[in-house]
Amino acid sequence: MGTVIMHNVVSVDGFIADKNDDVGPLHDWYFNGDTPITEGDHSGAGSRFKVSRASAEYVRPMWAAIGVIVMGRNLFDLVNGWEGRPPAGDHVVVVSHRPKPEGWHPEASCHFVDGVTAAIDKAQELAGDRTVAVNAGDVGSQILAAGLVDEVAMDVVPVVFGSGKRYFGGIDGQLLLEHPHVVIQGDGVLHLRFKVRR
Repeated sequence: MGTVIMHNVVSVDGFIADKNDDVGPLHDWYFNGDTPITEGDHSGAGSRFKVSRASAEYVRPMWAAIGVIVMGRNLFDLVNGWEGRPPAGDHVVVVSHRPKPEGWHPEASCHFVDGVTAAIDKAQELAGDRTVAVNAGDVGSQILAAGLVDEVAMDVVPVVFGSGKRYFGGIDGQLLLEHPHVVIQGDGVLHLRFKVRR
């Protein structure tokens, strides 16, 4: 089975969006360089991203390793499931009590499941040996709290939100991470990865 990584862009004070789900300047670094993240086929959602060389060297292999993205229904609705073409990976698993919208991109490999354990089980089945990327926030924190996350990856942007949607959602209690095993400074972003302490 592949590694399960909880990942998101985050402000220095730990927010992934404001209270209205606006990401503000958090994603500016995706457009401030001259190096495309994706190579080859430029038709996917990630094709428009151009970052610094340091960020591209970090993001490219990370995105290439992703087989499945796991997300909550709120994010799915906000981005309309990337119109069935996620920025990375071949499949999307959505944690939701509601089914896929009727008629929504029937060609897309998008699976709706009820519960975080079922979501990771389905994602592992689809991903095989590839990475399962879990979006941070409420659903990500539930998956982390259930002990189903192997690593935490943060793209930290130098902005303070003060309030909003937390990277670690409403996690209750304390979880320990190992020292960062990846620390890469891009232009306007610091890429960090931590293994979850078992």
